[in-house]
Amino acid sequence: MTHVEKRAWIRLVVAVLAYAAYVVAVLRRAGGGPLPEVPYTAALLWSVGGAIAASIVAEIGMAIVRPGASRVVDVRDREIGRLGDHAGQAFVVIGAVAAMLMAMAGWDRFWIANVVYLCFVLSAILGGITKIIVYRRSLPEW
Repeated sequence: MTHVEKRAWIRLVVAVLAYAAYVVAVLRRAGGGPLPEVPYTAALLWSVGGAIAASIVAEIGMAIVRPGASRVVDVRDREIGRLGDHAGQAFVVIGAVAAMLMAMAGWDRFWIANVVYLCFVLSAILGGITKIIVYRRSLPEW
């Protein structure tokens, strides 16, 4: 497994775990009450910041455990990265459009923020899964 593939795994797992922790925190705070009344901002910021920090720490740990691992990024790695990023970007656009429509319809900020966060997470998940599948198989030939 290449260094870049390991990074894709780390980012995929961290994205899923951070979002799951965020959802659990918000649902616990709701306690059966209406979700838009839940104080979600701190949990969302901690979730995003924690995910970034956890990814960095995990990647540093990976580099410490395997100091001699090749970190050379070749053409295949760049192509796989590009393909994964393009696959994931669809959810960023979907999230932006959904947030715009929700804002125009006058939806509560809770729902707008959460749909944007969800789409960022879905983008990371789809991009990561795409990269991992392509690493395990091969680049598609168009």
